[in-house]
Formats: sequence, C-alpha cells, structure tokens
Amino acid sequence: MDAVHYFAVVTERPAEGASSRRPRGAVRDGLVRAGLELARAGGPDAVVLREVARMVGVVPNAAYRHFADREELLAAVCTAAMQELAARMAADVGRVRGRRGGAAAARRRLRAVGQAYLAFARAEPGLFATAFALPARHGYDDPGGGPAATPLPLDQLRNELDELVQAGTLDAQRRPGIEYPVWAAVHGLAVLTVQGPLRDHPPAMAPHLDELTLGFIEGALGERKG
Repeated sequence: MDAVHYFAVVTERPAEGASSRRPRGAVRDGLVRAGLELARAGGPDAVVLREVARMVGVVPNAAYRHFADREELLAAVCTAAMQELAARMAADVGRVRGRRGGAAAARRRLRAVGQAYLAFARAEPGLFATAFALPARHGYDDPGGGPAATPLPLDQLRNELDELVQAGTLDAQRRPGIEYPVWAAVHGLAVLTVQGPLRDHPPAMAPHLDELTLGFIEGALGERKG
C-alpha cells in the first residue's frame, strides 16, 4: 500500500452510526508511518510532529497523547527506519544458498550483509540517516538486545561472523569485537558515498568501491597470525 493510500485509509471518516473510535494503537502507528515517509523524503530533520498529525488527520493535541515531543516521535521513527534496514538485509542474506557452517556459503552471507547495507544507504538516504540520528536508541553493545522484531544490522553481522568461526574461516581468538572494525569500514563507505566527499563521484564507481571494501574485509578476516 503506498503512503497516500495508507493515509487516506487512516483518516477516513467512519460510517454514520459507527463508532468513531479507532483501533487501539492505530493513531500512534499512523504517526510513526507518517514520520517514516517524511524521513524517507527529507531525513531526520523532516520529521515534525505537527506535520505527521496533519498527514494522519488528527489534531496536534491528539498526537501529543502518544509522543511527549518531537524527540520522542523521532526516536520511534528512528527505530522504524532501522527495522526497515534490518528487514532488507535479512531478506538479502536469506536468499543466499548454502548450508550454515559451510565456508563458501558463510563468506557469501557475510558479503550479502555488506552489500545490502550499502544498497539501502544509497537507495534510501533519508531513512539511512534517520536510522542513525539517535545512536543511543539502539542496543549496539547488547547482542540481540532491544525490542527489534528483526535482528539489528549489527546483530546480523555478528551472526555471520560467528558462522565464519564455525566454518573455520575466522580464527575464534580474533572473533571478539571484530564486528566493530568491519562495521566501521562498511558504514564509513556508505557515509562517504551518500553524503560525504565521494557523493559526487560517477555512480559507476560505487560498485568498484564496494568490491574493494568488501574484498579488503574478507582478506583481513581470512588472515591468520602464524
């Protein structure tokens, strides 16, 4: 369902004689969805409480019953944006063939994590920026932590690194904390090419930079100290 149709449904007047009360949570969900669409178009700065109230068809005071202020709304939209990134990553990883614990399949799944992350950043720059607008919103230091329905992107990376250990591709002694430099490399490339100094480079350059970065990561993970 597209955003325009969604909001038309949410704001539709009830039939005469029917209860005007909306299902429990419908207004809050509508406000978050509206905020997500604003973020998709304009990033975190575009998420304004009065505007989402207008889109959903409620007065601002009704919106304040669900969110104390803009920061609280942005936190909810931030979580929703991160979940959209996580869902797309999980879908791409899920399409990779091969049994769990197989070396070749484990490497392909790790690469799929990075490719999906970069693809989302470029296809949805507004949502990508919004997902990281409030860093404290996500339980980065707590593997599997947080209320996410789909594992957070960092947890998905952790899972694939664990699989590399299981497959014998990554030395178990090097595993603790190695997700952070791997994440830093991929996230750094995303920021550089989406909103940083590399954003004006020809689009054809992006796949080459992706390959260099992912190949560098794979090579580094495969190195063993003698």
